[in-house]
Amino acid sequence: MTHLKRSVALWAMVILLALLGLGSLGGGLWLILLGGSWYYAIAGVLFLATAVLLAKCSPAALSIYALLVIGTLIWALWEVGLDWWPLSARGDVVAVIGFLLLLPWVTRRLGEREPMAGERVPGAYPVGVFRGTGIPLTASLVIVLLVGVASWFTDPHRIDGTIPTRQQTASASDAGAGSGPAIPDGEWQAYGRTGYGQRYSPLTGITPENADKLQVAWTYETGDLRGQPGDPKETTFEVTPLKIGNRLFLCSPHQHVIALDATTGKEVWRRDLKINQKQLALQHLTCRGLSYHRAQQAAQQTAGSGSPPSASPAGGACAAKLFMPTADGRLVALNPEDGSICTGFGQDGQINLWANMPNVRPGAYYSTSPPVVTANLVIVGGTVLDNVSVHEQSGVIRAFDVNDGHLVWNWDSAKPDQTAPIPNGQTYTVNSPNSWSISSVDEVLGMVYVPLGNQPPDQFGGNRSPAVERFSSSVVALDLATGQVRWVFQTVHHDLWDYDVPAQPSLIDLTVDGQTVPALVQPTKQGELFVLDRRTGKPILPVTEKPAPQGAAEGDHAAPTQPVSALSYDPPPLTGADMWGATMFDQLACRIALKRLRYDGRFTPPSLQGSLVYPGNFGVFNWGSVAVDPKRQIAFTTPAYLAFVSQLVPRKNDTELYVQGGERPKFSLPALNENFGAPYAVKLAPFVSVLGLPCQAPPWGYVAAADLTTGKIVWKHKNGTTRDAAPIPLPFRMGVPNLGGPIMTAGGVAFLSGTIDYYVRAYDVSTGKQLWESRLPAGGQATPMTYQGEDGRQYVLVVAGGHGSLGTKAGDSVIAYALPK
Repeated sequence: MTHLKRSVALWAMVILLALLGLGSLGGGLWLILLGGSWYYAIAGVLFLATAVLLAKCSPAALSIYALLVIGTLIWALWEVGLDWWPLSARGDVVAVIGFLLLLPWVTRRLGEREPMAGERVPGAYPVGVFRGTGIPLTASLVIVLLVGVASWFTDPHRIDGTIPTRQQTASASDAGAGSGPAIPDGEWQAYGRTGYGQRYSPLTGITPENADKLQVAWTYETGDLRGQPGDPKETTFEVTPLKIGNRLFLCSPHQHVIALDATTGKEVWRRDLKINQKQLALQHLTCRGLSYHRAQQAAQQTAGSGSPPSASPAGGACAAKLFMPTADGRLVALNPEDGSICTGFGQDGQINLWANMPNVRPGAYYSTSPPVVTANLVIVGGTVLDNVSVHEQSGVIRAFDVNDGHLVWNWDSAKPDQTAPIPNGQTYTVNSPNSWSISSVDEVLGMVYVPLGNQPPDQFGGNRSPAVERFSSSVVALDLATGQVRWVFQTVHHDLWDYDVPAQPSLIDLTVDGQTVPALVQPTKQGELFVLDRRTGKPILPVTEKPAPQGAAEGDHAAPTQPVSALSYDPPPLTGADMWGATMFDQLACRIALKRLRYDGRFTPPSLQGSLVYPGNFGVFNWGSVAVDPKRQIAFTTPAYLAFVSQLVPRKNDTELYVQGGERPKFSLPALNENFGAPYAVKLAPFVSVLGLPCQAPPWGYVAAADLTTGKIVWKHKNGTTRDAAPIPLPFRMGVPNLGGPIMTAGGVAFLSGTIDYYVRAYDVSTGKQLWESRLPAGGQATPMTYQGEDGRQYVLVVAGGHGSLGTKAGDSVIAYALPK
């Protein structure tokens, strides 16, 4: 018997190839049975053939492997083209093994035979990188390298373009939110700067030419960090501060209200609103911002001064007010001068939002977002616990007198025509759709625009009433004087995907066919930007009803059609070719997982087997909304793309925990997704690989600009790196998700801090080119703002506090940037 000389290393390679072959062949056959690609099974055969030939020291092993390399490359290019990250996932293992096969400790053993007595034979069939069967393998790997280099410099997802300059002045909507005094250019008096929610500043000090010179002007740390006893996972610092006079006003997660000197960042005053957190069953603990009311006399007093108005001489009455919704269900009015309570408002300076509310459970209902303030009213919605039970609080919208706090009207979506203040002893409708996000207001037209969510549970709608079906996942225009419905536009019919309307509507005047049309831009989780006439709710850009997948769970139904806007960031449906991973094997696992799920495209109903929801309920757009430029009539947007899996779990009783296991807790944080009282609990999770990476290929996040008059996406670029999301902090610019909104300025620069890497960035609005970035000490999941300081400089303010469910680093920093003096 002939005994060829084989090294331990050679046998190690044989074993490795055999294992790769068995894994690829086994998984590939499973995928074929599910109706997927044949590549993996074929690759498995070639891995095994290479292993067998290598064990025999046959030079043909390299020829067979060269066939695998070239075949993999052709298949990968056919599936994804010159797209580096999907290509690398398909070819990285194959290429690495190819290079190992060309090492001398492999090639020198190929073709050897046992020598005769006294003979030394270097090899009957010498093989090397440039000899024998090593040549085709070397050539195939060179081709792979060349294609890889070409794909690294190619971005098939990129859209290039330039925003045209319109010869038009800003509309009145840019100056202020209605009939009150105009807002000074250097101030930011509401969450979206004004009640119009544009997130646009008329300041021009920072431009594309000088933005790269921005530097830190000052930093303030609140001292309020996540991790205190009783903190839910969603303890987040998402605030967008206000700027009035020379003061900044902000709130922290644990309900502290803070005033800072806008020019120096020094603390002026601080007030702790003292919630008893241990007694609250909180799902979220956050504050996105405060609201400000400037009375007419306050405006006269403040004109030309550098500070907010002081308290009125009347005891407890304040000439101006800050409104703060608290996590224990209060609305508190503070004096912006010193933080004292405005005791003339409500009862000793506060309103109990639990009044007339059903199912009172402290912590289960409160407003995470700032209320709307008009000349006469403060209008408040609220959030309820998501997917905990069918016995939650009401989603009522209430308007209180801005001076004394008495209830002026209430809009209960189950009784939309009964808006007179509710009598004592009665309660609002249980479990009605709520508005947890930020509303907008047009005082000239006399309407407040409310983005509405769903009735819990999100994934089952078999028991919804006609009123719920009418208003759920809609934007509703309510009359400011009476609370009556003026119009309603539904963004999702019979929502089963948690596609609630998450973002503040942006109000802007558009030029359409030579006419000025008051418009409303509503971003949605599913990627639509609905552009509506805000007087009537009728679409300005066309909206088409498109057929939707059917076959909801037993006891439910799916809407036959869903609305799609002419301006849509809806991604193409996912296919096997869109699956991704660090290697071909976790990509294979993702392909198998995709085939095992129910997926008929967007709006696939939830199911017992598990349904793929894409875009997921993280949203293409979320509470950060978009920024709109009233001069150029464009939107600066930050679309994100992440798939989720939604699986229904039949419930047998109202006590057992089907998602988390065990018995229903009596006193603890809420049991999320259990849906007590509904036929099904729900398991919700991101669609990720066994390695925890998204199963869908990147990019996962972009910055983009759209023309609001035509619906055209003018430019779109991937945005952000994996530096703070990967085990090894390598800053690959793959395009990562964002949570938190952008802002734009008249200087032609946009700012964004919400990506999951810790940076604030500036962009040229015209082209999307990144102009500048600065490292943050924690996640920047908040919307920036900009203002002018007493020194005449334009400042950009960023909050870096991190985000619980995103896993970004927690922090407490407020950072102001400005150009050098």
